[in-house]
Amino acid sequence: MDLQTENTDILQTIVAHKQQEVDEWMRFMPPRQLMAKVEERMAKEEQPPASMRKALLQSGTGIIAEFKRKSPSKGWIKREGRAGVIPMAYQQAGATALSILTDNHFFGGYDEFISEARASGVTLPILYKNFIISEYQLLQARFCGASAVLLIAADLLKDDCRTLIHMAHQLGMEVLLEMHGEEELDYADLEPDMYGINNRNLGTFITDVNNSFRMAERLPKDGCKVSESGIGDPDTVMRLRQAGFNGFLMGEHFMKADNPGDELARFIGQLKQHAQP
Repeated sequence: MDLQTENTDILQTIVAHKQQEVDEWMRFMPPRQLMAKVEERMAKEEQPPASMRKALLQSGTGIIAEFKRKSPSKGWIKREGRAGVIPMAYQQAGATALSILTDNHFFGGYDEFISEARASGVTLPILYKNFIISEYQLLQARFCGASAVLLIAADLLKDDCRTLIHMAHQLGMEVLLEMHGEEELDYADLEPDMYGINNRNLGTFITDVNNSFRMAERLPKDGCKVSESGIGDPDTVMRLRQAGFNGFLMGEHFMKADNPGDELARFIGQLKQHAQP
């Protein structure tokens, strides 16, 4: 079903379904049991997850390459895409960080995709991209090997968002806090690790990259800023960087290519040419 044809707010539909999923997961594995598994994993780690914020601030390109097989508005993008292959190809092509969709119903993702990427040798920071509404999902993110999580202002009350940021930090993960419109800018004072501006309206799924330019000056000047969605050419990345952005989350542009890793390498090559004086 193409949700864009429905007379409804897509985000509300997704969040309602997500709540049902969380309830089912908690019945299958109670929070206390999952917490024990997470604590066991953390105790065995030789070092904490790599910092996505630090990677973006130090990068000359800032590309966050996304593993995204499907979207609610466009259907399957790369149904045969393998998490044990494409994320590693992104790393080899020069990505600064990765984003992996873990929502199954609407995006064709799984938590196991992050585990598979790690098993293939990926060491870059990985963003757990889902619609997080519960502390339980933070445990899931930490257990599968994520470095950071996405929190979306549009589907969280501010106090709930504050609580989730605090717990993510306790678990050793960073937070990319996503905002879309000026009405959500007060969430910025929660001081997440990274400030995201989504160029896609999550109610309609209409994309406008100019949204990042409109919002750039409203974000903290010294914050790590990420522009998300609708980015498809090096010139746009360069203009966004000049506007103060450090990270550029791109998924469909690469995933639509026959070889996403090769397309990323080509894009980064063009980006470096643009950057030359």
